[in-house]
Formats: sequence, C-alpha cells, structure tokens
Amino acid sequence: MKKLSKNKIIITAAVSVLATIVVFQQTSVAGSKSDEPRSMAWYTANIKIAEAKNKECRSDSSGAELQATSDCVNALQALELRFNVRH
Repeated sequence: MKKLSKNKIIITAAVSVLATIVVFQQTSVAGSKSDEPRSMAWYTANIKIAEAKNKECRSDSSGAELQATSDCVNALQALELRFNVRH
C-alpha cells in the first residue's frame, strides 16, 4: 500500500472537516427556519413557493385557522402585490 504524503493527509482532513461543518450548518438552518414564518418580501422573491403556500392554506380543512397564520397571510400578500390582485 502506498503511503500518503503529509500534505495529502492534511488536505483530506481539512476537506472532511469543512464538509462536516457545511452539513451541520445546513441542517441547523433548515431546522431553525422551518418553524419561523417567511416574510412577505421573501414570498415575493419566491413567487412559486408563495403560490404553493397559498394553495396549501386555502385547501386545508382547518380553514380560517391556518389562513390566519403569518405564512399564509404573507404568501397571499406577496401574490396580491406581485399580481396586483385583491381578494
């Protein structure tokens, strides 16, 4: 078996550590953001997601309860702003 040079070992270790950090940060951000409502500005910039959220809010069986959440309100406002429509 061929010996690895000291530089290759250091580079491999550094890449492994960086990959672990990136994965951990992505997991942490995804976990913390999932509970926080998105802003109207965010939904305006992500109009396809706003459309999906609005559809989800309107089709939910709990009705007004879900539609009153910040995410639903912000998604609807973003769609109204983007398409200049009032419901």
